[in-house]
Amino acid sequence: MDKEYLINEKPVKALAVFTLPMIIGNLFQQFYTMVDSVVVGRFVSEEALAAVGASYSFTNVFICIAIGGGVGASVITSRYLGARNYKKMMQSAYTALISFLILSILLAAFGLFYGRTFMVYLNTPDNILDMASEYLRIYFWGLPFLFMYNVLSAIFNAIGRSRIPLYLLIFSSLLNVFLDIYMVCSLGMGVSGVAWATFLAQGVSVVLSFLLLIKEFRKYSSHLEAAFDTASFFDMSKVALPSILQQSTVSIGMLLVQSVVNSFGTEMLAGFSAAMRIESICIVPMAAIGNAMSSYTAQNLGAARQERVRKGYHTANGFVLFFAVVIAIVLECFYSPIVRLFLGENGTQLALQTGNGYLKFMGFFFILIGLKMNTDGLLRGAADMKMFTIANLANLALRVFIAVTMAPRFGIAMVWYAVPIGWLINLLISFMEYRTGKWKCRSAT
Repeated sequence: MDKEYLINEKPVKALAVFTLPMIIGNLFQQFYTMVDSVVVGRFVSEEALAAVGASYSFTNVFICIAIGGGVGASVITSRYLGARNYKKMMQSAYTALISFLILSILLAAFGLFYGRTFMVYLNTPDNILDMASEYLRIYFWGLPFLFMYNVLSAIFNAIGRSRIPLYLLIFSSLLNVFLDIYMVCSLGMGVSGVAWATFLAQGVSVVLSFLLLIKEFRKYSSHLEAAFDTASFFDMSKVALPSILQQSTVSIGMLLVQSVVNSFGTEMLAGFSAAMRIESICIVPMAAIGNAMSSYTAQNLGAARQERVRKGYHTANGFVLFFAVVIAIVLECFYSPIVRLFLGENGTQLALQTGNGYLKFMGFFFILIGLKMNTDGLLRGAADMKMFTIANLANLALRVFIAVTMAPRFGIAMVWYAVPIGWLINLLISFMEYRTGKWKCRSAT
């Protein structure tokens, strides 16, 4: 297909072709953490599942920084591709890789030194603290792989080659499953086994991704004088920093929420962890649509084709509605068997009740996060970051306030009651900004 199909094809076809590989790829990426949780929950213990779950909100801060960096790289790279400035396109990609490799090494060092201390601050139950800390230690050794993979995937998506990350994710996910089962079931490595499995699978994927990117860029005739470009770095930072701020502050807020959940004990934490893994899978198509809208918007604004952006936005909202209906039907019919998949037959009743309650309630509300992510994706692709950031911070503030003030008094259910309220406020603010039409003024530089 034409490399510039996001500019030339009809919106419904362009977005479908771009989004589907991203959805499948992101599902396989979530497969990493889901398999980790299933293996430790069924073959180690409920405490092991709680330990991995207790680590999740902390590790998610770093995942979101990596995703935010990828967003910055993809928007600028897409814009240069739309303007057919291939030299700047390649420079922006290599600049992103160099910048985030350095950042990932610094953050990995921070995590190795202070990971256990943070788990103590998060009220991690004493009986799982050692397991959670060991999982984090291995995780941080592999943090540069995580960063490089997310930035490389974003670059491939930005140049319209979203199938490459898909194929690599399928390969690495299957490798991760094999290593999980081998290290936990055969070698008896417990929680550390799933952490090492992820480390190795991601490492192999990063090496292959980088080699394929070099091969892909050889198709362009432009010659680079230098891999790192200061102008590209600052252009990327204007988009990446607000996105990183938004992603990381939401994750930091979820750390506060996690500390509330941890205070309810290991059994509720295990059930909540299982439900959160399912939620992360349900969000995958919504996030993919939002990311597709970012690249679609950036390329079309770069090509000065603003009229296509609005059509694409309405098309993407139709995709969101379809996936929201499917998710609601699946969760409302099968929430209990899904939670049992993680906890096994020996899962406690309290853990099951917690997981079931979360999923049964949340099934009806994924339409909100889908519309929010699609609208945010358009604003991000247009580099209209001010209201984008305000909307996401409002989302965060509400969720944290309700969870921290209400859950200790009225029970753990207040943690998930706060979620759709935050999504709705975020959507309303972002949509009002979209209606102003300010995003139409953005173009390639």
